[in-house]
Amino acid sequence: MGKQGASRSLRPESQSEGMSLGMKGYQIRCSESLCGNNPSIGRRLSGEDINSSSKPGSIHRSKHDFSKISASKGSYGGKRHFWLQKHVRSILFMIGVIGFVFLVDSLTLSIVNLIIRRNSQFSRKLSGAKDDNDAHIHKEKSPIQMYDRLVHLASSSLAEIEFKPEKSSLWKEPYLQASAWVPCADGNIGKDLEKPDKTNGYVIISANGGLNQQRVAICNAVALASLLNATLVIPRFLYSNVWNDPSQFGDIYQEYYFMNTLKDDVHIVKELPSYLKSLDLEAIGSQITDADIAKEAKPTDYIRTVLPLLLQNGVVHFLGFGNRLGFDPIPFDLQRLRCKCNFHALKFVQKIQQVGSLLVKRIRKYDAVKSMLDKQLLGNFIDYVPSKEVGVVGGPTKYLALHLRFEVDMVAYSLCDFGGGETEKKELQAYRETHFPLLIERLKKSKTISTTELRMSGRCPLTPEEAALVLASLGFKHRTYIYLAGSHIYGGNSRMRTFTNLYPNLVTKETLLTPSELAPFQNFSSQLAALDFIACASADVFAMTDSGSQLSSLVSGFRTYYGGGNAPTLRPNKKRLAAILSENKTISWNTFEDRVRKMIEEGQRVRTRGFGRSIYRQPRCPECMCKSTTVQV
Repeated sequence: MGKQGASRSLRPESQSEGMSLGMKGYQIRCSESLCGNNPSIGRRLSGEDINSSSKPGSIHRSKHDFSKISASKGSYGGKRHFWLQKHVRSILFMIGVIGFVFLVDSLTLSIVNLIIRRNSQFSRKLSGAKDDNDAHIHKEKSPIQMYDRLVHLASSSLAEIEFKPEKSSLWKEPYLQASAWVPCADGNIGKDLEKPDKTNGYVIISANGGLNQQRVAICNAVALASLLNATLVIPRFLYSNVWNDPSQFGDIYQEYYFMNTLKDDVHIVKELPSYLKSLDLEAIGSQITDADIAKEAKPTDYIRTVLPLLLQNGVVHFLGFGNRLGFDPIPFDLQRLRCKCNFHALKFVQKIQQVGSLLVKRIRKYDAVKSMLDKQLLGNFIDYVPSKEVGVVGGPTKYLALHLRFEVDMVAYSLCDFGGGETEKKELQAYRETHFPLLIERLKKSKTISTTELRMSGRCPLTPEEAALVLASLGFKHRTYIYLAGSHIYGGNSRMRTFTNLYPNLVTKETLLTPSELAPFQNFSSQLAALDFIACASADVFAMTDSGSQLSSLVSGFRTYYGGGNAPTLRPNKKRLAAILSENKTISWNTFEDRVRKMIEEGQRVRTRGFGRSIYRQPRCPECMCKSTTVQV
C-alpha cells in the first residue's frame, strides 16, 4: 500500500448535501425527459359554418336575415364561452406544466453545475494528496480514458437501474458454505506448545515495512519465540525513509492486551533485562538479518541455525525480520498460535479505535454495532444493539470499501502502458530511474516484454476506470457509497474523473474527518493505514484490485474470520479481466456483465487454505477456524 495521508476535502455535512442534491438532479432529469415526451394537448377548433353571403341584389333578404345572423352570432359566442368553461382546467394545467418545465430546467442546470464543481473539487484534492520530491507526478492532466465505449455503456446501464429495486445478492456472499466456518483460534494452545517455566533466552524482532508487513512479522515472531522456547521482547518497528513513520508497537497496538492474550502461550516482556542491554549483539554474532535466513524458512532451519546462538548468548536479534517463516510444513499448534496472535491478540490502541469508529459511523449514519467485525475492530467506541434491532428505521447505510492499488510506485514498477501517451511513459521512466535502479539494471540484461503481453498475463495494476467498470457490471448503483483506502492515486483527477462520474459518492478518511480529528495521525503513515484497515474490514463489501497487496490480504482474511459468511470480498482475476477488456470495442454490455460476474463469483468460492498459502489471508483451515455442524451447506 502506498503512503498515507491526503489533503483535506469537504466536511461530511457538506458532502452529504452534495450527494442528496446529485440524486435530486437525477430525478429531475428523468422527470423532465418524461415531460418532454408528452404529446401536445392543444388542439385547433373551427367555428360553425355560417353561410351569410348573399347573391347580388338580395339586399332586402340580407336585412330580413339580419336577426338570424345576430342569433347565429349569439349562438357561436355561447358555444365559445361553453368551450372555454369546459376546458379552462386543461388550459391552466398546460400553463402550469410549461412553467414547471422551465423551473425544472433551471434547477437541473444549477444542480448539475453544483455536482460537477463538487466532483471537480474532490478530484483536485485527490490529485494533490501527495506532496513530495515527485510533485511532477501529481500535476493536473487531461482526463485519460482507455475504454470510452464501455464507459458509455456502463453509464447508460447505471442510469437504467438507478430507480429499480437493488439486488440484495450484491451485499451477500454467494455461497452458503461460507457461514459454516467459525472462529476458534482463541483457546489455549495444545500441550505440545505449553509455555515452559524456563526459557532459552530472549528474542528481539525489528520489523520493517509498513503496518501490514509489520503485523505479519509480529505474528511470525510469536510463533518463533514459542518454537525456540524463548521470551519475546515486544517487537520494534524500524524507521523507513519510504514510510516516514516513527511509530512503535505501543503507538498502534494495545501492549498489555497483547501480552495478556498470549500469556498462557508465550513469555512476553516489554524490554530486555538490564544485563543484556549493553551487549553488542552484532559483535557477538547474535544479530540475524534476512540474508542469514531464507525466505519462507522452515521451523527446522531456525532450530538448526538460530537455537545454538540463542543458547550460547542468551539473546538473538532479528534485524529487518519480514516474511521469514513459511506457512507449511509447520506444527499444527504453532500455526494456531499465529492465528491467535493475528485475529485475537492485536487490538488497535484506543485513539485509533475511536477515530475509526467515527469513520464507520459517518458513512453508515448509524451508531451501533452491525456485526462481530465492528466489535472486534472498534471495541467500546461503538454501541451494541441486538441484531434484531439493527434493521429498524431502514437500518444503516451500506457502503463498499475499495483498496485501489494505483500508486505511482506500483504503476512505474509494473512497466505497463496506461494510455497516457509519451508524456506518461517518460514520466514513469524517470521515476523508475530514481526509485528502482535495480529494476533498470535487470531490464538491461533481460528480454523486453511488450506492454500487451504484460497486460494479458495479468501483471498490470487495475486503473480506477477498470475498477469502476467492474463495479458497474456487478450492478452497484450510481449512488453507492464507496470508501477509498489510501487515496494516493497516480495521475489524480485525470485518472479519477471516470470513476467519480460513475460513482460520485466517493469518500476517504480525509473527507470524513475534520482537520482536528485527523491531526494526531499526520506524519504517522502506519497509524493512518490502521484507519483504512478498520474502514475496509468493517465495510459491507470490500473490493480489491490487487490480491497481492498486504492490506487487501489481511483485510480479506479478517473478514473471513469474523464475517460469519456475511462479509463479501470482491477479488478480480486480473488475467481474466484483461481478456474481457481486450474485446472492449465489440463486446456487448450484457456479455461484459455476465463474464465479469462469473469471474468475481469464482473468486468468492469457499475453499480451505491450500498448502503453503497464507493463514492471514485464508484462515479457513482447522488450525484457525472450526467447521460448524449446525449450518446446512
